Amino acid sequence: MTALVPRERDAQVDLAADRVGYLVVSYGLLLIVAYRSFVNGEAAWDLIGLVILGGVVGAAERIRRGVMSGRWMLMLLITMGSALIVASLIALATR
Repeated sequence: MTALVPRERDAQVDLAADRVGYLVVSYGLLLIVAYRSFVNGEAAWDLIGLVILGGVVGAAERIRRGVMSGRWMLMLLITMGSALIVASLIALATR
C-alpha cells in the first residue's frame, strides 16, 4: 500500500482555505463578544480567550519551527499592545 503524497498546489490551497476560515471564526467571535458586551452588558471572556488562544498557538508554532521573522514579531507586539490599550479603555468605560 502506498501513501498518497498531496500535490504542492493542493497543500497551498488547503493552507489558504484554513487561513480564511480562521479569520472568519476569529472576527465572528469578536463580533459576538462586542455584541454581548455592548448590547447585553455581559462579559464574554471565554470567547475572547478562544481568539487569544488561537493567536498564541499560531505564534508558538511559528517560533517552534523557526519561521518567525523580526518584522512579524514586531507586528505581533504592536497588535498585542494596541489590543491591551483598547481592552483597558473599554473596561474603564463600562464601569
